[in-house]
Amino acid sequence: MTATLRTSQETPRDARADVIVVGVTQGPDGPRPAPGAEDVDAALGGKLAETLAALGATGKAGEVTRIASAGQLAAPLIAAVGLGPPPEGSAFGEEALRAGSGAAVRALVAGKARQIALALPARDAAGAEAVALGALLGGYVFGRYRDGGKGTDTELILLASGDVDTAARRARILADAVTLVRDLVNTGPSDLFPASFAAEAERVAGAAGLDIEVLDEKALTEGGYGGIVGVGQGSAHPPRLVRVAYTPPGAAKTVVLAGKGITFDSGGLSLKPPKSMEAMKSDMSGAAAVLAAVAAVAALGPAVNVVGYLPLAENMPSGTAQRPSDVITIYGGKTVEVLNTDAEGRLVLADALARSGEDSPDLLVDIATLTGAQLVALGPRIMGVMANRDDVRDGIVDAARRAGEAAWPMPLPAELREGLDSPVADLANVTGDRNGGMLVGGLFLREFVPSGVRWAHIDIAGPAFHEGEPYGYTPKGGTGAAVRSLVQIALDVADGRL
Repeated sequence: MTATLRTSQETPRDARADVIVVGVTQGPDGPRPAPGAEDVDAALGGKLAETLAALGATGKAGEVTRIASAGQLAAPLIAAVGLGPPPEGSAFGEEALRAGSGAAVRALVAGKARQIALALPARDAAGAEAVALGALLGGYVFGRYRDGGKGTDTELILLASGDVDTAARRARILADAVTLVRDLVNTGPSDLFPASFAAEAERVAGAAGLDIEVLDEKALTEGGYGGIVGVGQGSAHPPRLVRVAYTPPGAAKTVVLAGKGITFDSGGLSLKPPKSMEAMKSDMSGAAAVLAAVAAVAALGPAVNVVGYLPLAENMPSGTAQRPSDVITIYGGKTVEVLNTDAEGRLVLADALARSGEDSPDLLVDIATLTGAQLVALGPRIMGVMANRDDVRDGIVDAARRAGEAAWPMPLPAELREGLDSPVADLANVTGDRNGGMLVGGLFLREFVPSGVRWAHIDIAGPAFHEGEPYGYTPKGGTGAAVRSLVQIALDVADGRL
């Protein structure tokens, strides 16, 4: 599906569209019109709440109720979306607006609406951006493998009394970035493998004006990237390392982002159970998020250098696959005893982290679907954040919150580090204790952070791929998790906030 977005200062009564979306809150005696719905309510003789209640609407978050306008509006249909309980203050939270507009557009697109006007309670530019972003993301449909990839066009009309064009443009940039990640994650691994992913990165870099470097398997071997080569050696699809860079004139600070890019993870010789492989096309979500975030930052244009590393490999079992007890040498010289080939993401990221020292980063952030332990600890919607400094960790969590993504600060306990000691190498890739697996993954990665560099690790194993029913602006499948957070992190470094 292709969605266009435009702004309009038409009133909800006069807006020409297939449907007009208004918000309602969850009151003690039923739904109540939210700000922005006054014009529609007046056109219905003040009966909007009464009509919705008669249809069983409650105003709970995400509930969408359709009623005919009966010729009282230019639009033939009204869609009232529940925003939940009214806010304690006078303004609705941005996430409530994103979720509400996303839920409404998702339901209406499924119902074949093609022109959707949005009259939700956005009081300022930030609120308008939230409504627009939620609508764009809520209308997402992955159609590559259906009907020849053809989709239908949808026009979204953001109704606002002031100038919100800048807010709409920013929403479009962020939505395009999230959509890119969703499309990559949802693509089958027979179509998305290291070389084809690298080719897509070249396309994106060309369109965004980014510098790009791609190392093939020969260059990786000659360069000493033992983690990427080791993980990828069992596959018929050889590995790649992609480096993309946004370098605006006059930028004084540099952010490096590194994303795990396992295009399919079978577990290697430490084979996963069949059920655990079903969503493993999503194990490249971190790399996709990095690629999309760097492109989005370039479109927004802040004065900060942003470098992205995408270590890409397919982890497969074969006669050439790495074996448990193999010892590999990571870029820069540290050796790792591979005790479990299914703990492979940390190996490819180790190469990228070590290489990042050549960019002299002011902040280094890696992002990965790294551990099932993240899902156990924090559930499917909350990212885990670890760092080598508490202020960095808390700054990353705050940036994610302001971007509208849930993140939680996690520790790196010193006592867990000794479990990574190896009798034959500098360290092992796993411990013999299952406890604290998410934290152990962070401790392993910390070993490859260049000396003196501020670093954070974000584990998105749960949030990257949604296997339940859609909600808000989140679809089933690839979610685009952490893209908005990575963009906000770069903006915060540019502003001196992080």
